[in-house]
Amino acid sequence: MNKKALLAQVEKNVLTCRKCRLCEHAKNAVPGEGNIDSEIVFIGEAPGRTEDETGRPFVGRAGKLLENLLAEIGYKREDVWIGNIIKHRPPENRDPLPDEIAACQPYLKVQLEAIAPKLIITLGRFAMNYFYTDGKITRDHGTLRKSSDGKYLIFPVYHPAAALRNPDFGAVLKNDFLKIPEMLQFISKGEGDKMAEGDGKADEGQLGLF
Repeated sequence: MNKKALLAQVEKNVLTCRKCRLCEHAKNAVPGEGNIDSEIVFIGEAPGRTEDETGRPFVGRAGKLLENLLAEIGYKREDVWIGNIIKHRPPENRDPLPDEIAACQPYLKVQLEAIAPKLIITLGRFAMNYFYTDGKITRDHGTLRKSSDGKYLIFPVYHPAAALRNPDFGAVLKNDFLKIPEMLQFISKGEGDKMAEGDGKADEGQLGLF
């Protein structure tokens, strides 16, 4: 099965999923969407109210901020792939529970294996800890890390919703986003793993935005 067909099958399975309690309250599943050949993907925590109503990820206020940040680094929404670790909205936007995360895990696993991104930008604490269990968002945002299984390079940033609530987080989020293009250049040179095994930061002489 080719990549497009495989991802279409995952989406079909997500739309009919009844593996956990979340489907009982959600209006729509949100499988994820975007460019399946993108070198970067953005992974958030879970759908919110607008996402639940539309079946699309990051289309509310946080999504608009994400699109503006993408424009800052020369991307459009359709250039990248966007998804969440949870495919149905938790009631009242509560935190996902461990068994709910486990139920959704096979879907995201296959999606990421098919897309094979160079870099995963995690949006918020839950998404970061899904890939990088020892992570602390206040410490690790804007630095390159390896996923706990060693398969992916992770770049944690604050969630856009947090940035909307706190202007200080918004400034940090924008600054971290501005690092992404040069981070990709660094990875393309084959030095991403070495960088992630260190402190996640490059020397000032290597990346001008650091």
